[in-house]
Amino acid sequence: MRKIELEIVALSHSITQTHSYAVVLGEVNGLRRLPIVIGGFEAQAIAVALEKMQPSRPLTHDLMKNFMNAFGVELHEVVISNLQEGIFYSKLVCSNNDDTIEIDSRTSDALALAVRFGCPIYTYENILNSAGILLDDPAGKKATKSTTGPTISEHEKGVEDDLKAMSLEDLNQLLQDVLEQEDYIRAIAIRDEINNRRSK
Repeated sequence: MRKIELEIVALSHSITQTHSYAVVLGEVNGLRRLPIVIGGFEAQAIAVALEKMQPSRPLTHDLMKNFMNAFGVELHEVVISNLQEGIFYSKLVCSNNDDTIEIDSRTSDALALAVRFGCPIYTYENILNSAGILLDDPAGKKATKSTTGPTISEHEKGVEDDLKAMSLEDLNQLLQDVLEQEDYIRAIAIRDEINNRRSK
């Protein structure tokens, strides 16, 4: 079965489940998107790696990467290999010396490790056909099919508006506070608002 390469294109609050997030994977050189609902902890772990933030202490996925590196285990690729009753199943394709092994993994954990190792993410045609979203245009503005598609919720819009109402000094203080609480996803939104203002 031919593997299709994916990349992480978005991370947002899920509109289908409270206290959950959606990671959106996009087909490399294609128009299809695969939204996957994940937990808050895993979303934070992915966000930290994507934004190249340095937590004061290693997060669980950083520890896993350090452990694998210490014992000479390389992560070559992540394969989202199955979809059953709305649950995605993934494999970590690893090697140690001459042995290649596939390790079962939750998809959210596999993605958090893929970002840290910089390895490719793959899936199969049947998974994209059953759970994917096909974009009508290259800009990605319209979707013809939606399952758990992530969009900005009313709550997120309210948070964005709250940040816009704050002074730059208050934003910088809030950024320090949320970084101390290790709320990296919120820190990204605050940092983006600060950067937007400085670029104007």
